Amino acid sequence: MEDELDEVARTANFSGVVRVEQDGAVFEKAYGLAHRGYNIANTVGTRFAIASGCKAFTALAVVSLIDDGTLSYDTKARELLGDDLPLIDDEVTVRHLLAHRSGIGDYFDEEVITDINEYVLPVPVQNLLHIEQYLAILDGYPQKFPPGTGFAYNNGGYVVLSLIAERASGVPYHDLVRQRVCEPAGLAGTEFLRSDSLGEGTAIGYLPIDGEWRTNVFHLPIRGGGDGGIYTTAADVSAFWRAFFAGRIVSEQQVAEMVRPHSEIPEDKLRYGLGFWLHESTSEVQLVGWDAGVSFKTVHQPETGITRTVLGNTSDGVWPVARFLNGIRR
Repeated sequence: MEDELDEVARTANFSGVVRVEQDGAVFEKAYGLAHRGYNIANTVGTRFAIASGCKAFTALAVVSLIDDGTLSYDTKARELLGDDLPLIDDEVTVRHLLAHRSGIGDYFDEEVITDINEYVLPVPVQNLLHIEQYLAILDGYPQKFPPGTGFAYNNGGYVVLSLIAERASGVPYHDLVRQRVCEPAGLAGTEFLRSDSLGEGTAIGYLPIDGEWRTNVFHLPIRGGGDGGIYTTAADVSAFWRAFFAGRIVSEQQVAEMVRPHSEIPEDKLRYGLGFWLHESTSEVQLVGWDAGVSFKTVHQPETGITRTVLGNTSDGVWPVARFLNGIRR
């Protein structure tokens, strides 16, 4: 397998880390560079941004507040938003937002934005450090359909969730994720980092512009929000899956609810729970992230404990590797 994997990685110009856990054994290998300017190689312990993989962390922070009674699935967003974001339907609930069934307008609508490398935020990236600052880019998007009547993947909805969680708990969102998700799961290498201060052992994201590799520092918020932006390691991803299904982050009752299908997406051969993608017919659970200079996919089989994770610091490098690993599944 390793020789074939090496060839797939070479052909795809893959830069990142692969980790497979199966039958008590762990295979992991790093490829490419974490910092192209200083020729610093990725290692199996390098931290990578995971883009929308972060949505599971947001969902778990919110559901932990449901577990302790601070919120409920039926809490209406308007109760926490007040006069902010007036175009959001007053009937939108926390459950709608978690399941991508809110119908609200999306500031980053993936049906409209087809070239991730060309997208530029409507405000300077350095102005997106705290969750309340995201209001400036969330406002002005009309409701697309009545809440609860359909599925539409929605990045803005998860930023709204992070705002609701912050206001309901009185704890800043980034601290809330650390306290409610990372610490219970033992994720020592996982946190929200500033893109202009990533620190040692962290991969910089790269994308091709005008025939050269450039960093993604001008393409993403300086610090991620509810829809993406946390950094993690391959080992922490595995630890995350173990902790989640063991009920160490939220109760086992809530785990079951989060991985219960809430929507069918036949065109993608997938289903969706609350913060998690689900296989179309099995219990397999997935997290996927894609952004300028970021690609990520992890797949976990709860019954067998098999986990396959690929993290990358380019926009598209992960997908050929993830497809290869999917082809050797048991």
